[in-house]
Amino acid sequence: MAFAPSSMSLTSPQFSAMGAIPKANSAEAEDRSPALSWTAGPEGTQAYAVICHDPDAPLVQNGTYGYVHWVLYNLPAETMSLDEGTQVGTSGVNDGGRLGYGGPMPPEGHGPHCYYFWVLALDQVLDLPEGLTLPEFLTQIEPHLLGMSRLIGTYER
Repeated sequence: MAFAPSSMSLTSPQFSAMGAIPKANSAEAEDRSPALSWTAGPEGTQAYAVICHDPDAPLVQNGTYGYVHWVLYNLPAETMSLDEGTQVGTSGVNDGGRLGYGGPMPPEGHGPHCYYFWVLALDQVLDLPEGLTLPEFLTQIEPHLLGMSRLIGTYER
């Protein structure tokens, strides 16, 4: 899959690019997804999805590396932001085996980890079922990906 950032931009009022993710958005505290907002996707965008992945996690599972914290999809084209702790969209399964967001919680003393939040613009509404893993989700959306952007935050225990 071609993962090339587009002209879209993704921001959060809770942390800046390469800034620290608040403890409230971690698994050490309230474990709420951060608020996010993005600029419009490329022409033809009909839906959005959001992913959060920690490539610094010292794990290799199912042939992939890192830790998937969030897979959220079936967001209509009108959606340009998510509130903190959002309940909109359809949740996939994170690497903790739960539906929805699972906040940062790297091993103690492991140093700062980078958390890649991605927004993906899709050319059609796919109405995907709840509970997809990241690989299942990516297989479904690959032919429909129009553009994407990322915001990287950090967290350390």
